[in-house]
Amino acid sequence: MATSMVSRCLLFRTLGGHCNRNLHHRLLYDKLTCYAWNIPYSLPRRYASNTVKTLTNKRPYCWFRWLLVTTGTGTLLYLGVQRRCRSGDALDLKVATNTQIKLYRKMPLKAMSRAWGKFNEFNLPIFLRKPLLGLYIWMFGCNLEEALDENLKNYKNLGEFFRRQLKPDARTINEDQNIVTSPSDGKILHFGKVENGVLEQIKGISYSLYGFLGPKTYATKTENMSDTDYQGVLGVRSDHDLFHCTVYLAPGDYHRFHSPTDWTIQHRRHFPGELLSVNPGIVRWIQGLFNFNERVVYTGFWQHGFFSYTAVGATNVGSIKIYCDKELLTNMKVKYPEGVYFDRDMKLSEYQDGISFKKGDMIGEFNLGSTIVLIFEAPKDFRFCVTANQKIKFGQPIGTCSP
Repeated sequence: MATSMVSRCLLFRTLGGHCNRNLHHRLLYDKLTCYAWNIPYSLPRRYASNTVKTLTNKRPYCWFRWLLVTTGTGTLLYLGVQRRCRSGDALDLKVATNTQIKLYRKMPLKAMSRAWGKFNEFNLPIFLRKPLLGLYIWMFGCNLEEALDENLKNYKNLGEFFRRQLKPDARTINEDQNIVTSPSDGKILHFGKVENGVLEQIKGISYSLYGFLGPKTYATKTENMSDTDYQGVLGVRSDHDLFHCTVYLAPGDYHRFHSPTDWTIQHRRHFPGELLSVNPGIVRWIQGLFNFNERVVYTGFWQHGFFSYTAVGATNVGSIKIYCDKELLTNMKVKYPEGVYFDRDMKLSEYQDGISFKKGDMIGEFNLGSTIVLIFEAPKDFRFCVTANQKIKFGQPIGTCSP
């Protein structure tokens, strides 16, 4: 018995001589030695901190590899969709599967957007402002003649150029109160009547009204309602319908947005969601995209009843700024669970009924192109006077109804 033990120890000691170069091998040798002599084994104190450090260092490496694979796959999917859109195959594009959506959402789009936002605020040397901003104007077709300040040297950074103001006579606003005007420059993605609590983000691709606006907890309990029932609790009159219109702001468009009619804000809801691209090709690819993205929903009323105005975030949109809502902070580093939202009652002490806007008043600005979604109640005879993919300027009519 003793001979057997000694021989085992000699064998383990021989192995140990080759294992001393590695901490894990050394610990294995110690365990085997204790086993050979039938004595209890405990982790030596001198190795404890090193072992913990070694083992914990492995986990970030594994997560890094997983992050690299998923984000890389998501990037390839995104580039593939963009390539098909540029080649004119967007209409044949299939809706993304759940797996494809998950991979795309693994991309660090919020971090990229925050970095882009910081880059936009980086002050350029005066001698570089004209060539660099001029290159941007050439790439995205900006109309500098409409800007209040046409001198590129006066824009300290790219962000100031995004948020440039227009000359007072650059836009003509239709003052007819029965006409809803475009809230911004951009392209009409889709419009129409909301039916059964479902909206179309583009032809054939829909998203949930309940998911977009969230539970109406500030007025009544609406948790776990169907989309159809949810539309009913918005208080739309029997002789009215619910309509919607989506305007996409491209990088070259004027980046401020305005009031499309006379209306009053009573409530704000902020969804700190994703920052997926709202490029028309991606909107066609991902069903329910607007319900994934960060957005700021303002609800209230106009002369015909319910009215909501939503600024939707997107990739590389450094922030959404609303002039009357100084408390709003978007694109934060904090990661919130899906579906989380933050409410604010806009009926402040100095505004008993809410904050009122006149048609054409400035509401806010994007730090790069994004999307505005209008959802409003109107008489059944309301008619849109725009077409899908039509370029439009803020102040131009998008629809009208009888007095």
